[in-house]
Amino acid sequence: MNSEIKVHDVGIIMNGVTGRMGKNQHLLRSLLPIIRNGGVRINENEVIMPRLVLTGRNAGKLKNLSIETGIENWTTDVDSLIEDNDYSLYFDAQTTDMRYESVKKAIAAGKDIYCEKPVATSTAKAMELYRLAAEAGVKHGVVQDKLWLPGLVKLKKLIERGFFGEILSVKADFGYWVFEGDTIMPQRPSWNYRKEDGGGIILDMFCHWRYVLDNLFSGVNALTCVGKTHIKKRYEPDGTPYKATADDAAYAIFELDSGIVVQINSSWATRVRRDDLFVMQVDGTKGSAVAGLREVWMQEYSASPRPVWNPDVEQPLRFFDSWTKMPAHEHHDNAFKIQWELFLKHAAMDEPFPWNLLEAAKGVQLAELALESADNRTWVTVPELK
Repeated sequence: MNSEIKVHDVGIIMNGVTGRMGKNQHLLRSLLPIIRNGGVRINENEVIMPRLVLTGRNAGKLKNLSIETGIENWTTDVDSLIEDNDYSLYFDAQTTDMRYESVKKAIAAGKDIYCEKPVATSTAKAMELYRLAAEAGVKHGVVQDKLWLPGLVKLKKLIERGFFGEILSVKADFGYWVFEGDTIMPQRPSWNYRKEDGGGIILDMFCHWRYVLDNLFSGVNALTCVGKTHIKKRYEPDGTPYKATADDAAYAIFELDSGIVVQINSSWATRVRRDDLFVMQVDGTKGSAVAGLREVWMQEYSASPRPVWNPDVEQPLRFFDSWTKMPAHEHHDNAFKIQWELFLKHAAMDEPFPWNLLEAAKGVQLAELALESADNRTWVTVPELK
């Protein structure tokens, strides 16, 4: 690196990077590329350079990850790292049930906080983390990666340019079949299916749905939800059976502040016959669009077909033919990497970063209210958090 360039060094404690999300999205696809590309460029004369230490509970996995990535510093002694002034930022990608206590310790030690969601298993604990961080004066942020998915970035541009006219409704479908593990290896860890370990699709995914709805459309003022544990028996990777105690599917309707009605199905017990693992359709008075993870398909008012109901004859219209693929005008980087770069600029240069622990608490709140709705079979109001 050019000796004339000022380097802002940021020491980062990476806790939980031996897990699937922490390793793949945050380490291998975000921070390592940032480091290998010479850091986050601020201007011609300044860059931010992450300096990482890996930590977690499994020494063998940490050692192997160190060899794989070339990051020499690792330890299982998380508490000593949190007290180490050589590292100013604490990142947490542990299982949900472990995050609250670790983040709380890091805040008490004066660390800036960046962590996965859900940040806690209850709204009260999530709000406590937010208040503690605010009182300590540390910077804090939560991963809200789907805001930078190419499909949702394109969808937001259509909204901003008024393509839809008045938006009437949103329908989204997320999920896929997660194998039970008896004959085919499961694609997700077993704790996801145990409520006592912080598992469940509602706690996992409704934190995502909250920030997607808030940032693309408007706030949520009410919801109703049905949660189900469709698959009652699953298997560990070694073949040991266990009882699934957490919901693996949720069927929800949200009413937004803007009057938009949103339906979202989330399931780990469904087979995909759609364009992607996640699709979101937005219907408006002037047009509609369907966004997947990367692509968007549009249908303007003038291109809308005029079907007539007649089940006695073969459908004469080819409905897919009246949709137009939205052209790609720019390169889209990894969503997690984009948000890491933004948070590093916030931590090192005090640039704005609105996706903080309060926003994280809103996600936990939506999940908690969805569970309440499912338990009581009712609509629930979503109170404002502040």
